[in-house]
Amino acid sequence: MTTRIALGIEYDGSRFLGWQTQPGGGAVQDALEPALGAIAGAPVGVTAAGRTDRGVHARLQVVHFDTDAARPASAWVRGVNALLPDSVAVLWSREVDGQFHARYSAVSRTYRYELLNRSVRPALAAAHVGWFHLPLDPGKMQQAAAYLVGEHDFSAFRSSECQAKTPIRRLHALEIEAHGERIDFVLRANAFLHHMARNIVGTLLYVGKGKHPPSWIKDVLDSRSRSEAAPTFGPQGLYLEKIQYDARWGLPQ
Repeated sequence: MTTRIALGIEYDGSRFLGWQTQPGGGAVQDALEPALGAIAGAPVGVTAAGRTDRGVHARLQVVHFDTDAARPASAWVRGVNALLPDSVAVLWSREVDGQFHARYSAVSRTYRYELLNRSVRPALAAAHVGWFHLPLDPGKMQQAAAYLVGEHDFSAFRSSECQAKTPIRRLHALEIEAHGERIDFVLRANAFLHHMARNIVGTLLYVGKGKHPPSWIKDVLDSRSRSEAAPTFGPQGLYLEKIQYDARWGLPQ
């Protein structure tokens, strides 16, 4: 009897070449699938809620896979973790209805970009936080962020390599949080385009440092031109923080 299993996992993106499997290995998927296969006693292929780029971290990535192996939930957590590198860990396991899909059942996704805003670059957290050396104004960036909330054509913030069928996305919320020397950008949307979060952060920094007024963000959005926005900001501070599902799937929230 085939069972569908959902897993919540976390990983340090600085140690991987992104989520999606690579011809020469080195991606999170390349580490996870063999470990699952060893526990299942047969090859396992996983489907993820979202594909993170090289250097992007996950506090909660959700995946699902089908298996004929009957194993206790602990086997998919402790058993798999014993076979994984220390830079990735399974947080929980749930048996789910066969109609559940990690990607298509997701209601929303939340990313957090953690930015160190000080004159001196980081050393201890260099692979886990972004950095900007000039003073930033969180209030002005929050004003600019308000123009992006809602359903829009986000072509101006879309990578040229993006394979999405449409640039239309609904950004449910975009909050700027100041924590001493750190500024967090928290973005929640139904889905994200390739590099969308990092391109938005980089563009907001132009407002934060005083290069443009907050209303300039609307001009960038309306232009639908990638060349009008700022360059893609580095991946170091970006975390896939949460995948929201309907309660009927019974997954931890």
